[in-house]
Amino acid sequence: MIGEGQKAPAFTLPRDGGGTVSLADFAGKAVVLYFYPKDDTPGCTTEALDFTRLAGDFDAAGAVVIGISKDSVAAHDRFCARHGLGVILASDAEGDTCERYGTWQQKSMYGRSYMGIERATFLIDGAGVVRRVWPKVKVKGHAEEVLAAVKAL
Repeated sequence: MIGEGQKAPAFTLPRDGGGTVSLADFAGKAVVLYFYPKDDTPGCTTEALDFTRLAGDFDAAGAVVIGISKDSVAAHDRFCARHGLGVILASDAEGDTCERYGTWQQKSMYGRSYMGIERATFLIDGAGVVRRVWPKVKVKGHAEEVLAAVKAL
């Protein structure tokens, strides 16, 4: 997994609502990049709603929030519409960005091993350097913790 103090890997991905989103689009601005397993699952929905609830605070602190999963843009559009989400959702269908950030990992459930996205968040400063990493995120209180770190930059 990419660590604190490292240069954040560049990406350009299709996003909800059409078009693309790139890390370079936000040069000079802090970026909260969160990786999550799947649209419309309980933990991922809670996380997206928490970041949406605090979107104005992130914006006031000079940060943009981008969620990345392997779901399609169409799935992201449905997810956003169903829950009134106000964060950017990018589709990494090929998994290249997940691989470069180190969030595509072996997981296990009920004794079965499989590959999946490890829920993780990266705080990237305006110069493109990773300042904080939250691996194996627990959703409750996470958005507030990330906002506090953004304000401390």
